[in-house]
Amino acid sequence: MITGKTQLLGVIGNPVEHSLSPVMHNAAIAKLGVNYVYIPLPVKPENLAASINGFSAINLAGFNITIPHKQAILPFLSEVSDVAKAVGAVNTVWRTPNGWAGTNTDVEGFLAPLHTYNRNWQQTSAIILGIGGAARAVVAGLSQLEIAEIHCIGRDINKLEAFKQSWQNSPVPVNIITHTWEELNALIPECGLLVNTTPVGMYPKVEEMPVSGEQIALLKPETIAYDLIYTPNPTEFLKAAKQAGAIAIDGLEMLVQQGAAALKIWLNQPVPVDIMRDSLKAALGLKN
Repeated sequence: MITGKTQLLGVIGNPVEHSLSPVMHNAAIAKLGVNYVYIPLPVKPENLAASINGFSAINLAGFNITIPHKQAILPFLSEVSDVAKAVGAVNTVWRTPNGWAGTNTDVEGFLAPLHTYNRNWQQTSAIILGIGGAARAVVAGLSQLEIAEIHCIGRDINKLEAFKQSWQNSPVPVNIITHTWEELNALIPECGLLVNTTPVGMYPKVEEMPVSGEQIALLKPETIAYDLIYTPNPTEFLKAAKQAGAIAIDGLEMLVQQGAAALKIWLNQPVPVDIMRDSLKAALGLKN
């Protein structure tokens, strides 16, 4: 029941109507019985500054950030975690006595399912398909695993060089090797982890794959194929990878775990991850 004492949480973005964050956060809040509510907050880029001031005025407890504000939010924060500085983006903000503080829980969300596998990451080679914002969270996560080699694949040589240079002064130590897509065939047989950070294969173009079936066939057995896309579930990429003997991880778990990490920050207590996962599966029409 919402009362005058109910504390507000939310997600800002433009657009934000499609967000599944309210589904999983409110399911967890209901299970915990705490007096919070999580709502979508549509904010246009030109209204970001006014919105942040408004959030302070109404005593908003915290909020998530999605496109296009993950970088634009940085000047409004009094504290930014090292991992968010490394990624160059913030997705979770909370109130402190000194103002708003921010971090990036996408990194923790990405890593969570990988921690369930007993791998010698220090001797593992990883390939990241794409060099956009999602790839930055993956690079930061893999650096925490101290993975042996991080190979980033892009199409534009200039953008690849800029991506590599952007990590030079990072607070998180990162050593990446950049390649064009033409070099992928030589890399795939040696990798232990293949991560798709591109939107290829996402609804509505669900028949597409970021790599070809012939390239997927080059994967070693038990290689982990990880797709950050969560709809469709699974993607054609993951179906093909599993058929080739790889271990498949979809983006739903990353979505759940990054949300759980944010809710822990706001509530300062453990949260029911299973409830959050089940609520998302139900919203997406997936079987438990």
